[in-house]
Amino acid sequence: MVRTETLATRERLLDVADEMLADKGIRATTMSAAAERAGVSRAWLYRLFPDKNALVGAALVRMVETTWERNHAELEAIDGFEDRLVAGVQIGRRAYDDPGATLMRLRTAEPEEFAAAIGVGVAGLVPDLAAFWHRYLQAAVGDGEIHADTDVDEASEWVARVLISLGSVPGNRLDADDPASVRRHFRRYVLPALRLAPEH
Repeated sequence: MVRTETLATRERLLDVADEMLADKGIRATTMSAAAERAGVSRAWLYRLFPDKNALVGAALVRMVETTWERNHAELEAIDGFEDRLVAGVQIGRRAYDDPGATLMRLRTAEPEEFAAAIGVGVAGLVPDLAAFWHRYLQAAVGDGEIHADTDVDEASEWVARVLISLGSVPGNRLDADDPASVRRHFRRYVLPALRLAPEH
């Protein structure tokens, strides 16, 4: 019962943070205002989120996560692990670069604050994204697209890290907005690695 109440309070605080971020931005979002608006004590807020970056980071990551069920539907409609990986990068790019999205507006208007908060929030993103991709790696093993001895848990985390990097960190040699460039990268590096027998 306590856990259910805690989760409900956490979600209420994140709902409030979403509203405040959309209305006021990161700088103007304060812990005291969030607690007051959510109807919880500041002590309870700090118990769940030790500082503002933890609260804002969790809210930013949740904005991304709320699209994941829709993303699953999109990926489930695609045949083949390679095509799913390419689509995954495009999905990731849309999450951060949709011009109308709150995420994009915050990242553009308050880049330092955004980076600090998302850095805290991303601490939970790798395991969550690994869990998201687990079913697709499991299917790729079953379909013979990657090696049968692949440690799916470990490989899912690696794929998550690759996708986060491709989706959010610019580079000189790969255009993450160009599916052909992304596909070439996967064919040269990621897929060959996953097809090898894992070393023990």
